[in-house]
Amino acid sequence: MKIFPAIDIKNGKCVRLVKGDFANKTEYDISPVDQARKYKDYGFKNLHIVDLDGALTGKTMSLSLIHQIVSNYNLKIEIGGGIRNFESIKKYIDVGVEMVILGSAAIKDKNFLKEACLRFPNKIALGLDARDGFLSVSGWKENSNHLTLDYLSEVNEFGFSRLIYTDINRDGMKQGPNFVGTESVANIASCPVIISGGVSSIEDIKKAKTLGNENIEGIIVGKAIYDGDINLDELVKEINA
Repeated sequence: MKIFPAIDIKNGKCVRLVKGDFANKTEYDISPVDQARKYKDYGFKNLHIVDLDGALTGKTMSLSLIHQIVSNYNLKIEIGGGIRNFESIKKYIDVGVEMVILGSAAIKDKNFLKEACLRFPNKIALGLDARDGFLSVSGWKENSNHLTLDYLSEVNEFGFSRLIYTDINRDGMKQGPNFVGTESVANIASCPVIISGGVSSIEDIKKAKTLGNENIEGIIVGKAIYDGDINLDELVKEINA
């Protein structure tokens, strides 16, 4: 199972939110570039990055930071946050990210998602961020009227290469991921699925590996790392355990 340490960027700094609430933010001293180097030094190969400024503005606000990380470290990066046009997708691909995550723009306009998959094959990931079964958009500030599974059924054959499923109610809460909801998504998804939101301990990683669903590719770990609830030495061992 792939493990994706997370870096959320706001104003050029590493932060973590609780349930996507920008008013409930913890800011960390370490820079995004230094945090990426730390993950690299520990032996991680994948990295999940969210540009929170991008999520609010719809612009590639952290492109230069992403470029630094890609240029300096041999990490496979998936990047999301405010990517709402083909130009932004191309900018990130040009600096060398592995996958670009489309969320709000894909939910609001299914044709944009379909065209992006055609223009950038094997480079598009779909981010489904759900609260109480319904998808949220615009940095989780707006609820859509789309049921998660209904929307997925409509776009399932568009050709995206990865799906990141986040339960917003769990995100940043360290109460454990929504394994049941993730399995429901993985059971119908036409691509590998990543678990996101709520990881609280190494036991959550071990439980994810026992689910037995071959369509679940990996898991994202964020706040539990920054707060010291998960030891990085122990976490990296779970990649090949």
